[in-house]
Order: sequence, then C-alpha cells, then structure tokens
Amino acid sequence: MKIESRLAQIGSQSEPVTGAVSFPIYQATAFRHPRLGQSTGFDYSRTKNPTRAVLEQAIAELESGDAGFACSTGMAALQTVFALFGQGDHLLVSLDLYGGTYRLIEKIMSRFGVTATYVDTNDMDALESASRPNTKAIVVETPTNPLMMITDLEKVCGWAKAKGYVAIVDNTLLTPFFQRPIELGADIVVHSATKYLGGHNDVLAGLIVTKGKELSEQMAFLHNSIGAVLNPQDSWLLMRGMKTLALRMERHQANATAIAQFLLGHPMVEQVFYPALPGHPGHDIQSRQSSGNTGIFSFRMKDARTIEPILRHIRLIAFAESLGGVESLMTYPAVQTHADIPEDIRRQVGVDDRLLRFSVGIEHVDDLIADLSNAFDAAQAELA
Repeated sequence: MKIESRLAQIGSQSEPVTGAVSFPIYQATAFRHPRLGQSTGFDYSRTKNPTRAVLEQAIAELESGDAGFACSTGMAALQTVFALFGQGDHLLVSLDLYGGTYRLIEKIMSRFGVTATYVDTNDMDALESASRPNTKAIVVETPTNPLMMITDLEKVCGWAKAKGYVAIVDNTLLTPFFQRPIELGADIVVHSATKYLGGHNDVLAGLIVTKGKELSEQMAFLHNSIGAVLNPQDSWLLMRGMKTLALRMERHQANATAIAQFLLGHPMVEQVFYPALPGHPGHDIQSRQSSGNTGIFSFRMKDARTIEPILRHIRLIAFAESLGGVESLMTYPAVQTHADIPEDIRRQVGVDDRLLRFSVGIEHVDDLIADLSNAFDAAQAELA
C-alpha cells in the first residue's frame, strides 16, 4: 500500500467493536483485569494506552521500524533516547545542530558523564578522527537546522554499524513521507512530532522508532521508566494531523521551492540554504536518499540592519518560533532557536546575525512572496 493511503487510514480500522473510523480517545489511566494473572494488554496508561498504541504502531510502520514510542515533546523523545547512555560514554553529533539538542547534551547529559564531539557528518576523515574507544553512538540531523546540511545516511550509518555505534537520525524536517532513515541503515529515528507530523501548531509531541528486538526492548523499558509519555488527547490530535501529511508536505515543498528561487535572485539576499536548489551542497545526496524536500529553509541577508525591519513588517508570515505548521513562520536563529549555542560555535557553523529561517506554510505562494517583497521594500526604505 502506498504511503499516502497508509497515512490517511491511520487508526481507521483499529476499533473492531464499533467500527469507528476515527479511533477513540481512551482517557483512562487504569484498566480492569479480567481475573488474577490476566490482562487485556493494558494495565496502566504510562506503560500502554490504546490511543497511544495505535499512533505508535503507525509511526513504526511508516518508518520501517519494529517499535514506536510516543513522548510528551520532541525533547522528551531525545532525552529518552539519550538515556541509553551513561557515565563515560561519548557521542558523535552533527555540527549544525538544533539549539535545544545542544542544550540537552551540554547542560543535562554532561552531568551524567556523557560527552559529545560535534562533527561534519559528511566528512568521514573527521568522523574517524573524532571517534574514541568510548564512542557509543552517532546522532545525525539531515537536513540540519537551520543550514540544511545533508548527510549521506547510507554511508554514515554503514560506517557506524561497522564501528558498533548506534545510529540515531532526527527525521523531523523530512518525515517518513520523504525520507526513511531506517531503510538506509539507521537504528533509531526521532521526531519532534510537534512540527510536520502534527502540522497545525496545536500539539506538542515527540516520537521514537527503533529497529531490532533488543534495542526496542531497551527503549520500551526507558519509555515506561522515564514516563515522559504522550497523553491520549494529544495522541489523537497527532494521528489526525498525520492523516493529511502527504498533502501538506507536497504543498510545503512546492511553496518553499518557489520562494527559495525568488530569494535566490533578490538583490538584498546573499545566500539561500535549501536542498532543492541544484547549487546546494548535498543536493545530489538529498535527491538520492529522499523522495522530496522539506518546507523549511534559511537565507542570509547582505545587511544585518535589514533583519529587524523585515521581522517587523511581515504580516501574513508570523515572526514566531517552531516550524512545520500550515501557517508560515519566520525565526531569527541567532537569538531564538540557537541562542543556547555559544556565539563562536554558531558563527563558525554559519548561524550569524544575518541569517533568517523560514518555515513555509501552505498559504498561496503568491501571497507569501508578496508579503516578503513588501517587508524587504519597507526595510530598504527605512535604511535609505
């Protein structure tokens, strides 16, 4: 069955008693035992809930994994995954990294003796040099946030497997509709499901998918023990959002491509970071391992002084954090999503005071381009 059909049918055939095509919200924390020593399969909602179970099965199947785990947020999903590691363990991590992940590693995991080295995950020599006897895993974002760096997943995951490392891939920006890292060799996939999977800026959620019996059992233990699980209401909201993922991702991609091309030719813009553009580093890799492109990209203005007036003059596009919803949002990474990354590291990677990140929604592309044009014109007039 094609992925579009699988998405639209999430939960629609999972309620055999009533035949409800929208799976019910089981707002229950406890479930009655038929008799001593017997269980319906559901005992306590932290461990397993019927609504959450349908969502978890769906994401596992969509990502070609063996087990899925729904968490209260994307950061809770990462924390649960990182609980696999402990005192003395070392991680290799994508150089261009979401600030929240950096904060979790450096401010929290470091207190438990876990260290990390940040590496360009497409540089195999750099990966070899950064490897240590105590390295346990590699954590990859592809595309990265916000500079859209692309990693060759098949190559890097194959290298990690040969080393005995766990390969963890954040697939938030492409979703299983466009990219399935487990099929390319990853052991674990994580999502901030708040973003494209939910798709409507109205639910916080995180998802984990594991491949392999032993790893899935370890993750089930951690998921239950840490307890940062997704509640039934938000599980239902997330499933509802995922039903339209195919339609939304196609529109996000089409809009983002058109706007990126518009900005590429704009005299006030110095550089556009979007994998769909033929000149983007990693464009060929992206085309090979993914069936499409995300709806988010970044661009660098020529003059840092234009940033504030642009953000003040956009109207249809909201100046707000987050990404992946149907509404278009613009973010200033240096002071928002990546504020926790030290300035010298940010600037080394390219997250400077001239960079804007644009999460392109599903509005009409002409209206979005008009909004950008008006904001750019207003900024230019103020600086004239």
